[in-house]
Amino acid sequence: MMPDLQMSVLCDDVRQERSGKFILIGLFDVIGMPQFPAVFPRVCIVNRWCSGQGVFREKTRIVASDNVSVVAEGQTINVQLQGPEATATNVEFFMNLKFEQEGVYWVEVLLEGDLKLRYPLRVNRVTPPPYPPNGPMPA
Repeated sequence: MMPDLQMSVLCDDVRQERSGKFILIGLFDVIGMPQFPAVFPRVCIVNRWCSGQGVFREKTRIVASDNVSVVAEGQTINVQLQGPEATATNVEFFMNLKFEQEGVYWVEVLLEGDLKLRYPLRVNRVTPPPYPPNGPMPA
């Protein structure tokens, strides 16, 4: 039985407690960069599957705003579910992502080669605040 994708989340980092619980740090859907092309140091994608049984292959990728160019593509990861009430959480890190221009990029989650979810990742130009923001630092 094919599983359902319960969630897919972009974040800065993930920790796992001894109990097995995941702690997601810095959830986001927008990346702000001062200039382009730009390199963003790290994106973490967390996918959680449920309501299935068996072993399946997951692949996650980030597609450019042209809907053709692949900015990053993860490894094929197994999703193993012992029964319909089981869950599987996969965590994947993408390092040094290069964004050629601002715009809407797309996170795609595939299972067995079929697209299960596609959601936007906005990459915007931002103006950094002048340093220091409140005047010079006291001596």
